[in-house]
Amino acid sequence: MPHLKANPFDTSRLEQALAESQTMTFVATSFGNKETLIGVEHCGEEFLLQLKPDENGVLLKYDKVTRPLKVALLKEAIALVAQELDLEILSSNIAFSSSKAALSSQYFKKIEAFEGMVYPKEKLCVEVGFGSGRHLLYQAKKNPDTLYIGLEIHTPSAQQVLGQIELQQLDNIWVVNYDARLFLEMLPSNKCEQIFVHFPVPWDKKPHRRVISPSFIEESMRVLKKDGQLELRTDSDAYFWYALETFFASLKTEVTVYKNKALEVTSKYEARWLRQEKDIYEVHVRTLLESPPKTEVIDFNFNEVKYTDKLKECLPQKAVIYEGYFVHFERIYTISKHALLIKCAFGSFDRPEHKYLLLDAQSCRYFVSPPVKTSVNFQAHQALKALLMPSEGEDYV
Repeated sequence: MPHLKANPFDTSRLEQALAESQTMTFVATSFGNKETLIGVEHCGEEFLLQLKPDENGVLLKYDKVTRPLKVALLKEAIALVAQELDLEILSSNIAFSSSKAALSSQYFKKIEAFEGMVYPKEKLCVEVGFGSGRHLLYQAKKNPDTLYIGLEIHTPSAQQVLGQIELQQLDNIWVVNYDARLFLEMLPSNKCEQIFVHFPVPWDKKPHRRVISPSFIEESMRVLKKDGQLELRTDSDAYFWYALETFFASLKTEVTVYKNKALEVTSKYEARWLRQEKDIYEVHVRTLLESPPKTEVIDFNFNEVKYTDKLKECLPQKAVIYEGYFVHFERIYTISKHALLIKCAFGSFDRPEHKYLLLDAQSCRYFVSPPVKTSVNFQAHQALKALLMPSEGEDYV
């Protein structure tokens, strides 16, 4: 990913450059000045850049929690900040290629865009972890009357498929660079025709990270129409039996199992496994009932929460564990005498959110965007509010 290495420089230059900058919005420094985060606003998007010193110089790179999908945007922002700071660059990988067109974001959708989303097609299907996108692109070509939402947390794969969408002139694929386990809660009930989960990572040593789980099945059955179908394909014996047990625990569903069933299109990995004569398992889970509409109202505002003098010293240093979720203030950065940036993790144990909180004397907000509107995230948000602003007469944890 984009970065550059520069000679060490006087950090007082940061404040001077900030006052005149068209790109930088704030500078936040961790305890002991071991890491500096630079808030930037470029082409209508907010995100952070990291400035890390070492014995050979300073590294200016992206922050993975807030990075935008478009790499070109990161390259431009890094180049602009380096120019405004007048850095002496030692090495860089942010050179722009004039022969390669900038990646269009027309078919890239942010997770927050799905709140109240109006869908352009009546039919909707979801593919979880599309990888190279071969199956996703094939289905979209074959069914132009259906909108396909492809979910992929591997950013280069998401970028590759976005390029193919434009090359093949498809208008019925949206790419979401996000965790499917959280995404499904953004969809209305009874909306999907099919959900494809093809060859998920087995996570045999870390089973809590598996896509297939009781909560994932519950959400899948909610968003699927009556007689809609979840389709799992895997080459892992252990994952197959685990998934089958999880599926059978779900009420009012019909489960069908196939072994070595051929598809019209296969990924390069599946082709390799077939050459190796590995067994391929396919499980279809069909929902038999309509689900009630999702009506929960979730508000991620912090209302009266703001910076106070005692806050920095009194926040809990270790994770606070609740029933079914947790809150952890991972690192505190100082912006000014009355403003902080706090990096935190929260939510469920197997699918936590990672966010920054921006606090000043007037307000508090998530930087750059609020969490996904899930029930467990809302519980964690309420816990965050309580920890950031204890009740009158109480002290901080």
